Amino acid sequence: MNTEIATSVATGLATLGGGCFWCLEAALLQLKGVESVVSGYAGGSTEKPDYHGVCSGRTGHAEVVEVRFDPAVIDYRTLLTAFFAIHDPTTLNRQGNDIGTQYRSVIFTHDDAQRKIAEALIADLAAQRIWPDPIVTAVSPAPTFWRAEDGHQNYYANNPQQGYCQAVVAPKAAKLRKVFAGRLKGD
Repeated sequence: MNTEIATSVATGLATLGGGCFWCLEAALLQLKGVESVVSGYAGGSTEKPDYHGVCSGRTGHAEVVEVRFDPAVIDYRTLLTAFFAIHDPTTLNRQGNDIGTQYRSVIFTHDDAQRKIAEALIADLAAQRIWPDPIVTAVSPAPTFWRAEDGHQNYYANNPQQGYCQAVVAPKAAKLRKVFAGRLKGD
């Protein structure tokens, strides 16, 4: 068995796309049990994509985060619930002013159990009618994950005064803190 796969099963691995990866990274890193969040690209056709190619929409990749987590502290469904709390899963290829397939809402699953959990959660959320429009989040098998350039890792922590961070990233991180109070690191 591949050592990386064995490690990811033991520690938990989720690959999620919900708009800008800076937002997802900053928000999800706050949760107890989240060990690391790496920004990157997945779901496209180009080998070794870069930020400019992905932003152009030509590569077909989505901006995603690869989350390693301790399932004894935070289970996959709870992690996905946090994911849904910090982005709009009803807008196709868009999050706010970020428009294009690179900003699509997608859950890339690493096994059948993750697929079933994701599909069941989407059905539960749809039945609750939290949003006025239907959920368009895609659930697909995890493709190759390409780590984004170093300047995109820990972007919010390294650039908190940047305009996009203040206007878009900070409110999403704050929303997660409000919705998941008691499940945050340091609580």
